[in-house]
Amino acid sequence: MDKVLPDLLFEEISLLPLEHPGANDPEYRERRNYIAGLAKQFRLDPKHRIQDVAYTEVETGVWRHVYDQLEEAQQRRACSFYLGARQSLGITGDRIPQLNELNEKLNALTGFGLAPIEGLVETRGFLSWLGDRIMLCTQYIRHHSRPDYTPEPDIVHEVIGHVPNFTNPDFAEYSQFIGQGARKANDLQLEQLGRLYWYTVEFRLVEEGDDIKAFGAGLLSSFSELEHAFGDAVERRKFDLEEVINLPYDYSDMQPVLFVIPSYARLIEATREFIERF
Repeated sequence: MDKVLPDLLFEEISLLPLEHPGANDPEYRERRNYIAGLAKQFRLDPKHRIQDVAYTEVETGVWRHVYDQLEEAQQRRACSFYLGARQSLGITGDRIPQLNELNEKLNALTGFGLAPIEGLVETRGFLSWLGDRIMLCTQYIRHHSRPDYTPEPDIVHEVIGHVPNFTNPDFAEYSQFIGQGARKANDLQLEQLGRLYWYTVEFRLVEEGDDIKAFGAGLLSSFSELEHAFGDAVERRKFDLEEVINLPYDYSDMQPVLFVIPSYARLIEATREFIERF
């Protein structure tokens, strides 16, 4: 990848809200800023190779804890494609994968790639990069005091939640389609497109035989969300694009409504018709 990313709008990486688990831990903040700095160097000069992160024992311990906690729940709740893809990519609880090694495998399978990014990106910028078959990924990890929780995307969410799904050619095509739509959407359409992304990429359920399984990154990377998704407190609705794009969500709370996607063919066709309105 040789495209420069200087025009993206970020939340200030060095400032953490008081409710962030690492807000009062200067060592964690310094480490988080260092890893974010590596991503910034690549963003400004992406002709260079993505720098691997030498993760510490503490960081690897956080990864192992989350992976082990998710393993049993995913075996029950995740769709079979996801489980096979995670295994084929060599994602295990022993170590945190590097973006370079994942890129080699993804590029060979679907032509998708990963690029490090230093923090949260505004919606249009993040989605637009999917149009180039590139997903922007953070590389730092959540605070060790609360390994089951993160208020922002981290390497756990990116790699355990998102990356395996990009080995699916249909999912890769759909993600690219969303990105292309974000480039020409007006502000209202962008807001609707963000909701579509939320309910189909982050918090998606799929039909698998007579069962319903999880295929969304926000579900697959969170033990509590994964269990909650199949409980009585969640309303699981059939996918309807007009309902999805007009249903607000709260990222800071458990999701009360999830949508079951019957097939990629139906999803892509509905999304194509939606984007053609732009």
